[in-house]
Amino acid sequence: MFVDEVKLKVIAGAGGDGCTAFRREKFVPNGGPDGGNGGRGSNIIFTVDKGLRTLLDLKYKKEIKGKRGEHGSGKNQYGKNAEDIIIKVPEGTTVTDVESGMIIADLISEEDTAIIAYGGRGGRGNKAFATPTNPAPDISEHGEPGEERNIKVELKMLADVGLVGLPSVGKSTILSQVSRANPKIAAYHFTTLSPNLGVVKTKDNRVFVMADLPGLIEGASKGEGLGDKFLRHIERTRVICHVIDMSGSEGRDPYEDYLLINKELEEFSPKLLNKKQVIIANKMDLDSSKDNLKLFKEKVKLPVFEISAMMNIGLDEVINHLADILDEVESQPLYHDSQIESHVLYKFKKEKPFTIVKESDAWVVRGDVVEKLFKMTKFNSNDATLRFAKKLKNMGIDEELKKMGANSGDTVRIMDYEFTYID
Repeated sequence: MFVDEVKLKVIAGAGGDGCTAFRREKFVPNGGPDGGNGGRGSNIIFTVDKGLRTLLDLKYKKEIKGKRGEHGSGKNQYGKNAEDIIIKVPEGTTVTDVESGMIIADLISEEDTAIIAYGGRGGRGNKAFATPTNPAPDISEHGEPGEERNIKVELKMLADVGLVGLPSVGKSTILSQVSRANPKIAAYHFTTLSPNLGVVKTKDNRVFVMADLPGLIEGASKGEGLGDKFLRHIERTRVICHVIDMSGSEGRDPYEDYLLINKELEEFSPKLLNKKQVIIANKMDLDSSKDNLKLFKEKVKLPVFEISAMMNIGLDEVINHLADILDEVESQPLYHDSQIESHVLYKFKKEKPFTIVKESDAWVVRGDVVEKLFKMTKFNSNDATLRFAKKLKNMGIDEELKKMGANSGDTVRIMDYEFTYID
């Protein structure tokens, strides 16, 4: 089964908790704090596996969840970091954050690897909080939560040349003649249900990859037929090879076919029309083809290559011409820098530290920074609770509540936890 698009949720591992402990040994007076830090949670990492050709392994995964880091312990022992979760994907895989629309990773070569969701750091043990003014702190932290995000994973195949055209114009036959690919060939529409790749070698030993892209019909860019599903695979190609049934054997006008396919390419992505394009007139062994070709050339002022894919006539000239173009046309990145996430920008989303809204029974404080601080605070310790309150004050939450009209005794809620506001 060919699968080229998957949506799922990834949840990186939370960090392990820090430990609150004190050193108590015979003949060691005033041993002091001795709690170690927790280990880091596992990252969710995507890496390229050249042996894969589809996203089938991800199709039935609704969620990928990382492992938690090991908790710290006494004697200043740090918890072990959790092993990262490695997910193998094919070359040409693009990962997009569903909420922001930003590209997390575009994996196009064998060594490409990307962290899709970051594991949380381990919570600090009380040893880490010791200071000259507080040499025996009763504070430690919960581990930082792992990053959660909904992602879309798309496969956009790596090919130098893409064969496009209406059904039954001979794209699969061309690919089978010029490479060792064995696509299914039959005399009915939508014989090809998934893209096929073939490696083409010219007589002077130049090599390139050709893709047969199925399902283009009128309305393909808007979801008709199979085109909207597979048009993405032409985005990486350097040359578009436009195959036309010049015989008009199905009652179609070759020129109208040409305009129709270009229209669908433009509506899917205007950038596609900026690619080098080669026109192939197929089925030239049939009687009606010569007259149709004459009319076609009067309307289209581009070079047209005459072939019969079935009879293997004219194909050598085509592949040599394609190889010449590829020698001149360099690969272009699919995405601009502005479309791709910074390596550190999205560890936690950049936004205001907090927002405060008045609900019927409480002042509700929200924000990634505040909620992360809440999750990492151990409220069973007075020292930790006081530290939490001080952190909120330093963020300006107390001042903002006062400006908004909060009175002593009002309820303040952060997530599921309620506090009493004191002016």
